[in-house]
Amino acid sequence: MENEKKQGDKQINFQSTEHTLFKKKIQGFEKETKNGLFRKIPGYVQYRFFVNDFMESEKGLHFIYNELWDVGKNDRLELRINSNGGMVNEGAQFYSIIKNKFNGRCTTILDNKGYSMGALTFCMGDMRVVTERADLMAHDYSSGLGGKAGEIQAYNEHSQKFIRKFFKEILLDTGFLSKKEYDNMLIGQDYWMDAEELCERGMATHVLVNGKNIKAHDYLANKRYIGENKETKRQRDKNIKKLAKQIKKEISKRLKKNILES
Repeated sequence: MENEKKQGDKQINFQSTEHTLFKKKIQGFEKETKNGLFRKIPGYVQYRFFVNDFMESEKGLHFIYNELWDVGKNDRLELRINSNGGMVNEGAQFYSIIKNKFNGRCTTILDNKGYSMGALTFCMGDMRVVTERADLMAHDYSSGLGGKAGEIQAYNEHSQKFIRKFFKEILLDTGFLSKKEYDNMLIGQDYWMDAEELCERGMATHVLVNGKNIKAHDYLANKRYIGENKETKRQRDKNIKKLAKQIKKEISKRLKKNILES
């Protein structure tokens, strides 16, 4: 038996043009374990952050960062992503918050699209949920610099080390991309993935179907079962049509023979 009490969502007021943050207080409750005992779940705050593009022109994200750096040890974070990407620096700051304040308690949900920095943000979650129409694209970063040639070269070399280390930790060290794929990405290859491929790669741990989170391997198994059944039905229909054609041909042949004999 579970007794979980929730309060309504409360929007956090801050000046962001791209994102929205809500929080909900969850009171402590008791959860029944497999052996029939009850375990006390302490109360916590559930944060829900809607991620758009990481392209803040002002300091809107500072309000979010400040709120999230002050969370309690049991609080949880849910990132709902529909993003074209944006500034790597902003995404890297979010990664620091997740690793330090929500380690093991962060869920990312790819509601629609996650491109570029949006793709990396999705991969930051401990539990990573996709919808069936989810679309993801991973690629190398883009940049533009101006100034003295030597300064540009020095800055570019330094930023490459910083950003590539960040990309490597999220995409390569996790096994989401192979070494060959990662190397190809660094020289310009884009990787587009739908929900099924995200499950196959392990990027997605769950798929949201009709309001229920289905484990990725169960989702894939069900897709294959349905596919096999469709193929079996197609083959059966094909065999039936072939048999019907043969029967029709045989009947026609016998009718012609009877006419000739008469």
